[in-house]
Amino acid sequence: MSRRRRDAPLPVRDGVGPARLRVRGGRVAAELHARFGDRAAAKVAAGEVVCADGAIVDETTELAAGAVVFLYRDLPEETPVPFALPVLHRDRDLVVVDKPHFLATMPRGRHVTQTALVRLRRSLELPELAPAHRLDRLTAGVLVFTTRREVRGAYQMLFARGRVRKTYLAHSAGTPTRALPTVLRSRIVKRRGHLQAVEEHGEPNAETRVQALGEGRYRLQPITGRTHQLRVHLSSIGVPITGDPLYPEILEVAADDFTTPLQLLARTVEFDDPLSGQRRRFVSERTLAGPTP
Repeated sequence: MSRRRRDAPLPVRDGVGPARLRVRGGRVAAELHARFGDRAAAKVAAGEVVCADGAIVDETTELAAGAVVFLYRDLPEETPVPFALPVLHRDRDLVVVDKPHFLATMPRGRHVTQTALVRLRRSLELPELAPAHRLDRLTAGVLVFTTRREVRGAYQMLFARGRVRKTYLAHSAGTPTRALPTVLRSRIVKRRGHLQAVEEHGEPNAETRVQALGEGRYRLQPITGRTHQLRVHLSSIGVPITGDPLYPEILEVAADDFTTPLQLLARTVEFDDPLSGQRRRFVSERTLAGPTP
């Protein structure tokens, strides 16, 4: 994550950070009005749009193509996710939670306030809170956040460099086409605009250890962290995860339907703390049965 993105010139407001918008060049107020209508123009008039250096955009401000401005977005209406977000651990540097199914890690698309990040910033009054890693919206379990900007990079790099041991549990009604335990390696690609990730020929970029536990339950240890990796890998050997609306086939599910949670749980997260050297281990208290609204 670049310094420019970390140091937005507008503070977090009610748990939500400002949006970053790249302009096409010319008079900013006219461009925002043309692209987004009267509401954007009103934000300029109210002094709520700023340049990267913090200067307030007014009716006369002109910027070169590719420059960025910051403003608070109009928040979409969202269906509340009716599950609790328990805190498993909190100290000066970290907040670790037991994320429920259906709650996104951080704002993206139509999910903004109904995300773990915004909920926690509001409830814990920690405006600099940031995720050290991510879980899919449909995946439940252990999720680690940093509390302060100055420690954020150390923990994010720990996850990015694969120095964290993660164990997941999953359930499937399928029958494996491979002898287990096994290690699955393939090339997984997730393209913008496509709901599913796909396996393609080429150098493997995804690796998962899979162990059968009996009664349709599996222990998964991802060595890499590709988008939808565990879901793709299990589906590829005939055991798609119970409740998965994307693999092997895309199913239509209403935004307010919380009745069928994906049976995938981030059970444990373990690592050597990059600041203290202490061994950290966090364990989810959830089960694969999923919570009930």
